[in-house]
Amino acid sequence: MSPAAAPPRDSVDRSAAALLVVEQIKRSFGGVTAVNRVSFTVNRGEMFGLIGPNGAGKTTLFNIVTGLTAPEAGRLHYRGEDITGLSPHRVAERGIARTFQNVRLFGELTALDNVMIARHVRTRSGLFAGVLGLGPARREERATREHAAALLALVGLADRSDERARNFAYGDQRRLEIARALALEPDLLLLDEPAAGMNTGEKRALSELIRSVRARLHLTILLIEHHVPLVMDLCDRIAVLNFGELIALGVPAQVQAHPAVVEAYLGDSV
Repeated sequence: MSPAAAPPRDSVDRSAAALLVVEQIKRSFGGVTAVNRVSFTVNRGEMFGLIGPNGAGKTTLFNIVTGLTAPEAGRLHYRGEDITGLSPHRVAERGIARTFQNVRLFGELTALDNVMIARHVRTRSGLFAGVLGLGPARREERATREHAAALLALVGLADRSDERARNFAYGDQRRLEIARALALEPDLLLLDEPAAGMNTGEKRALSELIRSVRARLHLTILLIEHHVPLVMDLCDRIAVLNFGELIALGVPAQVQAHPAVVEAYLGDSV
């Protein structure tokens, strides 16, 4: 076993390169341990993958990082600040955004409105001040609209800004959800199974989109995905969970060849 592929459960990197430090995080539900003392570091500018079988604890860990679920043990540090237990709103303000395994768009609103609503986390006037036409809020609202339109263009939806989200095909809904997350101006973007339900062509296009967004916005990305080829192709490093335990951590080639990973998850897919 390569040392770099072994699970470093008791140590994390606190160097200047570290953006997110996950340290000994634990969470149980009804006596079942979903995440068990998991530790790893996501470095600035990195594409970091998180894989494992269904029920391995991946989404629970995402929920803990983004404040939707509180850990029962362990700490989270982002940019050197302890963010353990912060509310989702406070986590978003600090520069962490996410998409969800199940698309959560406002179906009756337009694509532009979906992105603008998210953008208001970054505005001073708030969501309703611009609608009421209160002084500087009108200028800020115009800037918000322009920024939202630019994000739709970035994800390839520039010509559909006035369409209702519910009318979008599934792949385009995924793109819209990414645009909405980007409206928060994150430094760290968490993508929860963005390729779920997509065909081969859509997955290829999604992979190209993620690469483009990362490069143009200088993002750090933490990715959950079941499509192994996509993860292996995109990610700089990969962590593997099984029954809430971190069983491997390393570069794609190391993880792909790790006996415990092959037995628990990859199987014939390698």
